[in-house]
Amino acid sequence: MNSTKTVICLESQKAEGRSMNTKKRRNWNALQASNLRQALEWCKEYARSRHNRSIERIAELMGLADHWSLYKWLENGRMPAVLIRSYEAACGIDYVTRWLAASSGKMLITIPSGRQLQDADVIGLHSGFASALELLTQFYAGKADVAATSEALTNHLQQVAFHHANVQKHGAPEFNFGEESHD
Repeated sequence: MNSTKTVICLESQKAEGRSMNTKKRRNWNALQASNLRQALEWCKEYARSRHNRSIERIAELMGLADHWSLYKWLENGRMPAVLIRSYEAACGIDYVTRWLAASSGKMLITIPSGRQLQDADVIGLHSGFASALELLTQFYAGKADVAATSEALTNHLQQVAFHHANVQKHGAPEFNFGEESHD
């Protein structure tokens, strides 16, 4: 009987165009955490999925004596402020810093280096604008929620602010020493 249910379930997924083995790739840069615990958790998930780092490895890179403290901080969302930068560096992404800024009503942009514009930059800017505009229209029609609309608008404003500062620095570009790109 169980095998019949499994076959039916798989057939219904095929009919819907889904597969059990296909995973939607997460756009890590577009995420905006809604609380500190979520920001800490997403940093950990990013480290695991992009860098294959375990909690033990993250704790080691942070210089912690044992990983149990890190488990405790992730569980209760109370990491000491002096360890936030080392945690984000070990994970490879800065969700906690982004959440801290957003919860204070501030917006962060990556400091541009004055580099040349790439085709992907224009495409990303355009798709970010289209997404934000679509959600904004749906929001005012009562069909989109506040969190998704706000996240899309924030992401678009950050992209525009980055390009604004990049244009200003274009005359005197900076070197890109060992910076990692978040995909």
